[in-house]
Parts: sequence; structure tokens; C-alpha cells
Amino acid sequence: MTDLRGRTALITGGASGIGAACVRAFAGAGARVIVADIDGDAAHALAAEVGGEAWQVDLSDSAALATLHLEVDILVNNAGVQHVSPIEEFEPERFSFILRLMLEAPFLLIRAALPGMYERGFGRVINVSSVHGLRASAYKSAYVSAKHGLEGLSKVTALEGGPRGVTSNCIDPGYVRTPLVEKQIADQARLHGIPESEVLENVMLTESAIKRLVEPAEVASLALWLAGDTAGMVTGAGYTMDGGWSAR
Repeated sequence: MTDLRGRTALITGGASGIGAACVRAFAGAGARVIVADIDGDAAHALAAEVGGEAWQVDLSDSAALATLHLEVDILVNNAGVQHVSPIEEFEPERFSFILRLMLEAPFLLIRAALPGMYERGFGRVINVSSVHGLRASAYKSAYVSAKHGLEGLSKVTALEGGPRGVTSNCIDPGYVRTPLVEKQIADQARLHGIPESEVLENVMLTESAIKRLVEPAEVASLALWLAGDTAGMVTGAGYTMDGGWSAR
């Protein structure tokens, strides 16, 4: 089992979905966990459940993050949103917002955490990317762009951090059973002209060899391993958990 006693982990988007699963897994392994989320009530409730701390934060506020200093051993960049729209109808501000939240914020948090990690000679940066960091889908220009950028940022972090004890990796799941995915079903049905009942089989899982959603706890189990001492030689990598989607 991974032992994270004595480590501090910051998990963004930590109050629900993949983030909440990571919070519970890391706390269960002994880490002191900081639950970062824009939903302060949910963050405080989960932090109280696991004996951690809550940080209510708007990660799209780049100016506020630019002066941040973080003393954490493990950083899990997980916060994200989705917006489904054809490019010609995609609102520019929505596109900019998604890139701020899902690419600029991870950069700024990594930037804030690295000095302390370097000083201690240990750090784990875990970026919850997506199969959409490796593949594209129609109507998701901002999300795909942000995740492709996150993959590159993670590799640069790995190259800079490796000599100083810091690893950086991406996790690339397919569709995960979270509120983020559930909210997409109506939009996907409208755009593809099919009933909502057909979206999972005919849109979301059509490329997967395993025809089910990924469970948040499965993603958290991989994140937990990446955070531990036995993953010290794993860096600059992207671990797919997509039911075979990217094998095509």
C-alpha cells in the first residue's frame, strides 16, 4: 500500500467526482489533504470528513494565483469544466475561461509549488488530463486544446523537476462517471440528433473496447500510486485509462 504519512497533498476540483475520490484515497493513505474547490461548502464538508483542510478558490482568477506560494508535496491538477459547441458558435470568452481554468491554473499552481518541492528534494505533480489530451472529438475545441496543452506542460515539468526529485505525469481517462460527464448528455444528444438514452453507446463509448464509464475511484487509485515512493522513476508519462479508446 502507498504510504503518504508526512506528506501534504493539494487536490483541485477536490469536492466532487475524481477530485473527491483522490481526496479520500490520499487521506486514507495518511496524507494531509487540502481540498481546493470553487464550491466552498462542499470543500469544507469533505475536508471535515477526512480531517483535511478546505480552500475555496476560483482557479480562473489568474492574477490571484500569480503571487501564490504553496508548501505541498503532492499537487493534483484536476479541476475542469466542459462546454460542447461547434467552433463557429463557441463564445470566445468561454474558450478563454476554459484555458485559464484548465491550463493556466495548473501552470500557476506548479509554479507556486516547485520551489518548496525543490527545497525538500521531493515532489509529485499529477495532472488529471483526459483521452482528449491525446485524441480529439468534435464540438470540444476548448477542452481538447486545454488538455493537449496540459500534456505538454506536464512533460516540461518532468524535465525540469527530475534532477531535483520532482516527478510530473498525466492520467488520461476516458469518460468518467462524474457530474461533468452527466451534464454533457443532453448537449451531445442535441448536437448529434439522437435521444439522450443513446448518447453513452453511440457517442461517448463508441471508441472504447470496454463499454462502460470509468469510475472515479479507479482514477484515484492510479493517482495514489503515482504519488508514492515506488513511482519515483515514473515521470513525463501519460497513463491511459480509456477502455482501449486510444489504442485505435
